[in-house]
Amino acid sequence: MNLSQPDASSVSQPTAKLPAHETVYQTLRGQILFGDLAPGQAVTIQGLVESLGAGMTPVREAIRRLISDGALVFQGNRRVSVPMLRESDLSELIYARKTIECQLARLATERVSPTDISALEAIDTALDQAISAGDVAGYLVQNYQFHTRLYAHADAPILTDLADRLWLRFGPSLRVVCGRLGTQSFPDRHKDILEALHRKDADLAALAMERDVAQGMDQVRQGLTQAS
Repeated sequence: MNLSQPDASSVSQPTAKLPAHETVYQTLRGQILFGDLAPGQAVTIQGLVESLGAGMTPVREAIRRLISDGALVFQGNRRVSVPMLRESDLSELIYARKTIECQLARLATERVSPTDISALEAIDTALDQAISAGDVAGYLVQNYQFHTRLYAHADAPILTDLADRLWLRFGPSLRVVCGRLGTQSFPDRHKDILEALHRKDADLAALAMERDVAQGMDQVRQGLTQAS
């Protein structure tokens, strides 16, 4: 996906034809991940059926899976919402992200090729352009793509799945805070990560990732604290 087409739903969606229930899941997942559904915003199941242009059964299945992922909570009266982050949630997320994502960065460093690194650099360039342009949607998509592309090289599917589930937990709040404070408030440590990849220094990559996670989550915490 290029910067001019930050279609959130397509980021997680493979190119092959998917069953209806999987298409609905990936689309709704993308809307949650990139903050199109704001934390605390209640939506009806029927409303999702209409907005997604899908049947009731695949929408219900997608909702069931997303509740299991922790990305949605059931509100009663056939309504669901994206959960609001609490301070205790942030502390747990920071701990989990540092533990899992630093290890993924370490493993990926041992496996990436020069071509892989070039692809990551292209994503980081698009991310920089989004930051300069104040393009919140583009920033969120490119930031997510950088991390997921890097983690894909770790060859650690269990850790990668856990990391992706964590992003569903804080992604909606990241959109809120980034929209409030602007993209300039979210500098990244991706250049440090890329340098570590070039040097094949797994420990340095893990350290850069730890700083990237800490910096981003601290901004989320500050933004949510200011809003409360």
